Amino acid sequence: MSDHKIAGERFSELLDLMAELRGENGCPWDREQTHQTLKAFLLEETHELLDALTGNDAAKIAEELGDLLHQIVFHCQIGAENGRFTPSQVISNLAAKIARRHPHVFGGDALPDSEAVTKQWAQIKAHENLAGAANSALGSLPKSMPALARAQAISERAARVGFDWPDIEPVWEKVEEELNELKAACASGDRQRTAEELGDVFFSLVNVARFLGVQAEEVASQTTDKFMERFKYVETQLRQAGKTPDQSTLEEMDRLWDEAKALERRRRLQQ
Repeated sequence: MSDHKIAGERFSELLDLMAELRGENGCPWDREQTHQTLKAFLLEETHELLDALTGNDAAKIAEELGDLLHQIVFHCQIGAENGRFTPSQVISNLAAKIARRHPHVFGGDALPDSEAVTKQWAQIKAHENLAGAANSALGSLPKSMPALARAQAISERAARVGFDWPDIEPVWEKVEEELNELKAACASGDRQRTAEELGDVFFSLVNVARFLGVQAEEVASQTTDKFMERFKYVETQLRQAGKTPDQSTLEEMDRLWDEAKALERRRRLQQ
């Protein structure tokens, strides 16, 4: 038996298991859950999978994929109980969408490279959106997405339909322009205007990330992690000296911060 067939049988067993958990003699906690109460768990499992992918640990990735699948099956069961949708409808809709968005594989002309595929994908999505409520090539990305990730996805979609700079040079100019406007807003004392201009700076930097081929959300997260590691070093060194940060001077902490950076550089050179 092929692995796909085995996976299909296991998925069917998983659906039965979830139905039993939600049944009359099932788990009291599982029976109480709704689409709304599960939102926090879905978000948590998604982030745990993202962390596993960053760590590139195959066993951990497989485990977290299973946890995320658990959430999907949970929602499918609730939808079936409420008479709103069934697992088979979810799967059928997904299969139809995959086929519809890959005409170059399923019946259409072949495309030469991934860039052509991306452009075709954007055109197909734009047609889908025009036929639906969104009525925009930008679609309707959820506002609950991390802000930088959502900004980058939106700017990528705009670029795919031709609304973009020709190269990165005018993007740098845009960053400078937005920084100058932020400085002017700060000088004016207008908090609302300052907040808006700060948002414009963030968005312009997201476009820099897009042109550089990196994910703004990911690099921002990595920078936060780096800051935390350096600060932990500062705290550790102060603790060994019998002090805490609030008992130390800024000069002391800056010196230890520079030590932490130097250690990072040495580690990188040794790798």
